[in-house]
Amino acid sequence: MTAPDPASDRAAEAPATRPLLLAFAPYLAVAIVHLAMLVVGADDAARISKLLLMPALALAVVLALRPVRGSAALLLLAAIVLSWGGDAPLTMEGEWWFIVGLGSFLLAHLAYIALFIRLSAKGRRFAPWSLVYPVWFVGFFALLGPHLGALFLPVAVYGAVLATMAALASARGAFIAVGGALFVVSDSVLALGRFLPGYEFTAHDVTVMASYIAAQGLIAVGVVRSIRAGRPVQAPLPPAPGRRASATAP
Repeated sequence: MTAPDPASDRAAEAPATRPLLLAFAPYLAVAIVHLAMLVVGADDAARISKLLLMPALALAVVLALRPVRGSAALLLLAAIVLSWGGDAPLTMEGEWWFIVGLGSFLLAHLAYIALFIRLSAKGRRFAPWSLVYPVWFVGFFALLGPHLGALFLPVAVYGAVLATMAALASARGAFIAVGGALFVVSDSVLALGRFLPGYEFTAHDVTVMASYIAAQGLIAVGVVRSIRAGRPVQAPLPPAPGRRASATAP
C-alpha cells in the first residue's frame, strides 16, 4: 500500500472549493458594497445593501447545497431568514422596532442552537475555551444592566441565548466557532452604542456590520462544509448491458 499523496488530496479538494467560493461570491460583493457605503456615509445605499445581505447569503447556501434537503440545511436557511427579519426592523428608528428586531434575532439564534446540536461535534457539546461566554454574559450585564431600564429582561434573555449559541458553535469546527465569537463581538459593540452612556467609537457602525457579516458568512460556510462532508458520494452508473465501459472514463 502506498502512502497518501498530500498534493493529490489538495487537488481533489480544489473542485469542491471553487464552487463554494463561487456560491458565496454575491454575498461577498454585497458585503463589500455595504461596508463601503458605511465608510463614505451613504446612509440610504447602506440601508438598502444591508437588506440584501441575508438574501445573498441564503442564495449562497442554496447554490452550495443544491438540492437543499435535510433538517440541518433547513435550519440554516431558517436562521438566515430570521436574521433578515432582525436586520430590517433595525434599519428603522424607535424602541419598538428595536424590540421586533431583537425578537427576530432571538429566534435566529434558537435556530442556530438547534442546528449546532444536530451537527456532529465528535462527542463534545462545548470546547473548553467556551467558558469565556458565561464570563462575558455576567460581566457585560453588570456593565449595561443599570442602563437597560424596561429592556433589562428581554436583553438579558437575548444575551443568554446568544452566549449559548456561541458556546455550542465553539465545538463545531473553526469556521463556525469563529463565526459564533464574531456574533458576540458584533452584538456587544451594538449594545454598547445603544445603552452605555458616554460611549464613543468612531468606527462603531463599520465594526458592528463587519463582524456581523463575517459571523454570518463563516457560520454558513462551516455548516455547508459539514453538510457536504456528510453526504454520500454518488456512485457512477454501471455501463449498459452489452456495452463496454470506456477505458478513458473517470
